[in-house]
Amino acid sequence: MKKLTSTLPHMILSLGLVSIIAAALLGGMYVITKEPIALQEKESRIEAIRRVAPAFDNDPEADAVEITTPSGNRCTVYPAILSGRFNGAAIATSTMEGFGGEIRIMAGFTADGAVKDYQVMSHAETPGLGSKMQLWFRDPKGARSVIGKSPATTSFYVVKDKEQKGEIDGITAATISSRAFLGALREAFDAYTKYREDNGK
Repeated sequence: MKKLTSTLPHMILSLGLVSIIAAALLGGMYVITKEPIALQEKESRIEAIRRVAPAFDNDPEADAVEITTPSGNRCTVYPAILSGRFNGAAIATSTMEGFGGEIRIMAGFTADGAVKDYQVMSHAETPGLGSKMQLWFRDPKGARSVIGKSPATTSFYVVKDKEQKGEIDGITAATISSRAFLGALREAFDAYTKYREDNGK
């Protein structure tokens, strides 16, 4: 008992030192990786804007505007200006309604409000089911594709949602993911519409 009592302070000191060293290492690793991660995220964002937005000759990132939609969701609008004229925009938005949690997308709209393209930036949906959203909603088969359609004239809800008169075919066996994705697109369109109203576009 005496031996255990005498070694207890040493054990506590050792554990304390180990904890301090571990915390310092983790903190150092965070500092080392923070900048490369931020740079990688920026490059991914720029690439997504280029992919989904209509043609532009401005700097959409420099001209970006934060918009709060009527539902309270915060989106970032990256306007596409070509030869001094508004040509559409890319909208970054997200939803927490996915089957696996957050879904982040970049959606591009033409000047008349139609979806030009989209990019799923991140998600945690089920592989082989909800994860199909990257390709499913641009597939021309049936009523899957949202490309070329506008939430102003097409009901961006899954066909199963009869009350909303949904016009988009959801991913087979992944209705929750489909609803979340389409909800994010509707939010992006709301942000796009508000941006145009606020800026007289």
